[in-house]
Amino acid sequence: MTVDMEKVMEVVGSVRDFYEEREIFLNKIGFGKKPALVIIDMAYAWTDPAYASGSDRLDQAVDGINRILPMFRQKNLPVIYTTSPVRGARTDDPFFTRHEKSDFRPIDERAWEIDSRLAMEPTDDILYKEHISAFFGTYLASYLVHRNVDTLVVTGCSTSACVRATATDAHGYGFKPIVPRQCVQDRVPAAHEYNLVDINAKFGDVVDVQEVVDYLNTL
Repeated sequence: MTVDMEKVMEVVGSVRDFYEEREIFLNKIGFGKKPALVIIDMAYAWTDPAYASGSDRLDQAVDGINRILPMFRQKNLPVIYTTSPVRGARTDDPFFTRHEKSDFRPIDERAWEIDSRLAMEPTDDILYKEHISAFFGTYLASYLVHRNVDTLVVTGCSTSACVRATATDAHGYGFKPIVPRQCVQDRVPAAHEYNLVDINAKFGDVVDVQEVVDYLNTL
């Protein structure tokens, strides 16, 4: 399916104009005193197109995350990865089983491994989540509170689902959600663009990754 991105951007622009004309949803949340980085679902199930659930290599998000990931580690700031629990073929979930007889690679243990381009280090943490938000059914909120974190930099995939849900819940828990636009990606470019506008309007700040770099340099 071919997507007319010019028309998509017209729609996205009209949504942005709607908010700006009415002067609603314009407040910036800003950065706090201590950030953490969450890298959502950058596992092979999502980054390897050999799997039916993977769209492409998500190169943009990988490159963007790799701009800030070393800085978080150098400053001893929390880095949290998320993925799904390893459950073989996940026969209970039709999303992952409907392609068993197709040309796609069957879901296996490798599918849930973090992409080697964003390899974990011993100081990093990993959450195994069953649902869309990195907060739902996990200890992420208490983990952040325990470490005096007030700002959550949300990266990974996908913009319209797990990234959006995590940013929404972060806002609900009282954290400052920051979404660097070059560090998130979606299977569908149109969904990516629309949700960046909506996240920025309602749940967090969507910023250029350079803003995050500049902020980290001040800490």
